[in-house]
Amino acid sequence: MGEKCKIYPTFSIPLNHRRNSNSGMTREEEIGELEKQKVIERGHEHEKYKTEFLNEYFEKLNISTCEPDWNILILQAMKFNDFRDCKALLDMLEDVDYFLKYKHYLEITFERMIEWFLRVKLEIHSRPLPAFASNNQKVGLLDLCIWQ
Repeated sequence: MGEKCKIYPTFSIPLNHRRNSNSGMTREEEIGELEKQKVIERGHEHEKYKTEFLNEYFEKLNISTCEPDWNILILQAMKFNDFRDCKALLDMLEDVDYFLKYKHYLEITFERMIEWFLRVKLEIHSRPLPAFASNNQKVGLLDLCIWQ
């Protein structure tokens, strides 16, 4: 438009920038606010699902009440029979404090999950586990997953 140009988001239709008398925002700003609200709502739904899923999952595990730290017992009791079991472990890794506190147990459980995936799902039996580098140093598969 003469010496000026208007920039629009990709795949959007140019909107005129009249302000709504009720909200004081342009139509584009209103659409942006609606999209932000949808993202926030989906985030809350995800957290709610994750919490409910993990609680239900842990209640199903056969756990003894004699163990002083139930988190360790949960990690030791985890069995991998399908991808929901893998998802439960991966969800635990999102909590940084939990990860740092139980890293050793998480590493062992993570390697069991990888072994289950390779042996059962991919039917690969030729790869040695745990994985070792060429200098015979053990490869921390969990660290590779976390720092990707």
